[in-house]
Amino acid sequence: MRFPPSFLDEIKARLPVSEVVRRHVKLQKAGREWKGLSPFSAEKTPSFFVNDQKQAWFDFSSGQNGNVFDFLMRVEGVTFPDAVERLAADAGLQLPEISPQSAEREKERASLQDVLELSATFYEQQLQAPIGARARGYLADRGLSPQIQRQFRLGFSPNERFALRDYLADKGVGRDQMIETGMLIHGEDIAVPYDRFRGRVMFPICDRSGRVIAFGGRTMEKDVQPKYLNSPETPLFHKGAVLYNQHLARKAAHDRGTVISVEGYVDVIAMAAAGFGNVVATMGTALPAEQFELLWRMAEEPILCFDGDKAGRKAADRAIDTAMPMLGDRRSLRFAFLPDGQDPDDLARAGGAPAIEDVLASARPLVDVLWSREVQLASPLDTPERRASFERRLAEVVKSIADETLRRHYRQALDERLTALFGGAAQSRNGGQRRPFQARSPQYGPRARYRRDEPRSGYALTPTSPSQSLANSSLMARGGVVYSPREALILLLVLNHPEIAGRFVEDIAALDFSGRELAGLRDCLVARLSQAPEPDGAALRVSADEAGHAAARRRLEGIDAISRQWSIRAEAAPGDAEEVLRQALALHHRARALNRELKLVESDLAQDPSDENLARLRDIQSELASLEGREATVEGFGVSSGLYQRDL
Repeated sequence: MRFPPSFLDEIKARLPVSEVVRRHVKLQKAGREWKGLSPFSAEKTPSFFVNDQKQAWFDFSSGQNGNVFDFLMRVEGVTFPDAVERLAADAGLQLPEISPQSAEREKERASLQDVLELSATFYEQQLQAPIGARARGYLADRGLSPQIQRQFRLGFSPNERFALRDYLADKGVGRDQMIETGMLIHGEDIAVPYDRFRGRVMFPICDRSGRVIAFGGRTMEKDVQPKYLNSPETPLFHKGAVLYNQHLARKAAHDRGTVISVEGYVDVIAMAAAGFGNVVATMGTALPAEQFELLWRMAEEPILCFDGDKAGRKAADRAIDTAMPMLGDRRSLRFAFLPDGQDPDDLARAGGAPAIEDVLASARPLVDVLWSREVQLASPLDTPERRASFERRLAEVVKSIADETLRRHYRQALDERLTALFGGAAQSRNGGQRRPFQARSPQYGPRARYRRDEPRSGYALTPTSPSQSLANSSLMARGGVVYSPREALILLLVLNHPEIAGRFVEDIAALDFSGRELAGLRDCLVARLSQAPEPDGAALRVSADEAGHAAARRRLEGIDAISRQWSIRAEAAPGDAEEVLRQALALHHRARALNRELKLVESDLAQDPSDENLARLRDIQSELASLEGREATVEGFGVSSGLYQRDL
């Protein structure tokens, strides 16, 4: 039985290899891959790896590797048709009809792809011909070199009605095929079908395997609308189920551990030229559910990049509403907002890779952007009624999350922000601590009582300073020296897991530390890691002590509430330690970005004391308070230290 290649590709796209393998092999996370004991040979040390981005598995003990079909055939001894049938059922696909008609349809599909490949070749040739001189100038002005043009197969469609039609006809392509691929415009009132794309810079759109399935074209004339024109829906092209550049971005996304989503073709190409190959475009401002699924297959936490203007914020809001019901284990998002008036292409040309890095480093978790949106929508919150309405709205939003465990953590995170926003005096009617809001039914628990005459508390104004109660405690005050919890956490991870820290040495070296003592210790450890990427912990300690940092190291290791955390200790699994370090670095960067933003908002508020600026100020202060609150949780203030990894 022969199965169409497109059908096999769809199964592989829908079914992560790890999902099938884990039915036979106990897998555990290993960076961006999964590892386990080989099912094909007896072993005590895992040498079997699964890579969902590459859609493959690798067994180094037996020397075997393959795709999801190969695995099922070898581990269960089934035939290829049986493996396809079973996996198709798991993927929710019906087996293709095996008939002369279906074979003919698959042949037609392949033929349509041939037509589009010929079209792409034609447009490439036209770009390099004398007729494409203006288009080449436009691309050069956008900073796109000839090399990057070839990499993305950019082209030019002459401003003639029959240029492509005649070229394809000379190659033996029939008119019906040209129409079916969307390359010609036709209709009852059109006597002679003509080229859809004319006088435009052309961007081939490819499927996951790199086959051309459609085109996007940018006009060269200011008065021609639309500015960007895409192919229509065809048997090969469904706009909502494709990401521009996915075929090239998959490997880079795997290597970097994330994928970046932008809105336009040129944005993708400009960022790739600046060194960011893990970028895709949605070909529009609205992200449908199908494209979220594609993004999550590439990375667990994609970064959605939007313009910083009102339109960009609205696009982000739509993305939040679409994504919320789909969130779950290893399915989250971060949001990066560009400076007003700039798109990724502008940013890449103006500031290059460093400017892009700054924007991506300040990417905000979904929960933060959700909170910002809801606060702005609800402001002003100056009456009990408005606060109650705001709280009910948050509960309704959280109810849209299908994953029960994640829903509970969102309730907790938003409740912490409510407490920070409304002040520490918020109490339940029974005199106890304020209860988290519930989203289980239309009836809510006891309401917090808010007193407008009490000062709001909990706002952190620096990214690394502990709260006053924390600073005065025996946990952080050692010999008159106060350490930032997050900085202490990062350095303890370096000391206990140098094999992990070595992979983040550049990020650690670039951190802004609040105290000279820990900054000096950090510089010493970074220098040692740079000389020998994988020294052991003992060697690091000796180097630190010999450089005069023995007292700081001993004080650091004496902070029991942090050093006793299992994920930080030397015997913890490397994967756990890496995750904690990665999250701590992200929080540190986020706090730094928030403080920069806070200074700007304070300046804006001084010049324009509007409700909007005040709401922005409260929003940033609330988020900073949330970051500080998480540090307090680490130190054991009323919460079991075992919750640390989830709260971080």
